[in-house]
Amino acid sequence: MPDDEVSTRTIGARIQELRAIRGLSLTELGRRAHVSAAHLSRIEHGKRYATAGIVASVARALGVGASVLRGQPYIQTLQKDQLDAIVAPISSALDSWDLPPENEPAPRPLGVLETELRRIVQLRIKTRFAEISEELPGLIVESALLTQLHDRPGHEKERAFAIQTEVARTAAIIAFRLGYLDLSRFALSRMGIAAPKSGDPRQIAVERFERAHITHAESSRPDRGLALMRRALRDLDDDGTTATRAVRGTLQLRAASLALRSRDPGASGDFLGQAGELARQTGETEDYALSFGPLNVSLSRMATANDREDHEEVLGQAAGVRLPRGYAPTRAAHYWIDKARALTWTARHEQAVESLYEARVVAPQLTRYHPGVHETVGTLLRARPKPSAPLREFARWSGV
Repeated sequence: MPDDEVSTRTIGARIQELRAIRGLSLTELGRRAHVSAAHLSRIEHGKRYATAGIVASVARALGVGASVLRGQPYIQTLQKDQLDAIVAPISSALDSWDLPPENEPAPRPLGVLETELRRIVQLRIKTRFAEISEELPGLIVESALLTQLHDRPGHEKERAFAIQTEVARTAAIIAFRLGYLDLSRFALSRMGIAAPKSGDPRQIAVERFERAHITHAESSRPDRGLALMRRALRDLDDDGTTATRAVRGTLQLRAASLALRSRDPGASGDFLGQAGELARQTGETEDYALSFGPLNVSLSRMATANDREDHEEVLGQAAGVRLPRGYAPTRAAHYWIDKARALTWTARHEQAVESLYEARVVAPQLTRYHPGVHETVGTLLRARPKPSAPLREFARWSGV
């Protein structure tokens, strides 16, 4: 992008364009999406933030996916990062799930693959997608071969399916982060097949958690995701172990967000309270790469306050957060992204840009492709006739 050109095209502009193409007035679109015409107008003109729930409802009313309104996937940026090329091999490998290509070499031993997968998961947590992309299609095929090799009931079969479950989860998370939601759903459908065979009920719950993540981002029916979380909590008994309680707490945090989108703030508060109680029992954990604990509960309280558009509350919560050295980059980045959004909508624009840069430092690829970052940057660009040099640089870097 030339130095003198910065695009401010964001969700509001896309809503306005699609509304015009379909010949809908603000009133008619608002009626279909259950959003007031005045609120829609403010979103179109960049004067209000489009929450995930509104984006999903408006997208459904316009007959498109929510990713269309967000402009995902960000093809030009993906091409610059050479990440667009990873999609087809991942999809092809997932197609070979139950019938791997012939003449493939025998898979590596279980222990070797478990060690390799732990390394991949650490790269995933650090959002180093480019490093994972070269290996992931081969791992998908290898994990399928592994489950065929260890097909007799027993611990080795469960270990093989646990590997396959986490490989599919990795594919789903990367596809989701890059904006390929259909591919993410495809990978999660594969994860849903493997998880019950792993002998680990927590893996089943994690699959439902990841599925609800897509529901949270894309669906205009958050009640479906909430029902999925309630079912996952019902099916995962509290066996008293830290790992199970950490997974249950993570489910409760997702349920809190979905309950708020379902216009049930009471249930949202209840879920947050239950998660907070479990976090006091578990302390900070990293089981199943979920980073659950008191800090994650605080970050979730920030996120739900943002969804309520209570931005001063977000900043109050943020003031009490201290991110420890080495904290999961994905969670740390969300802290800075949520803080940037709140700072933007309380007219603290320079601080908002600083917060975006912090997110970029801790998790550059997550930040670069995060739809909330793109919306925040677009809002900041419209806020002043002449954007600051740091903001313009960040906009170019993120592809806005």
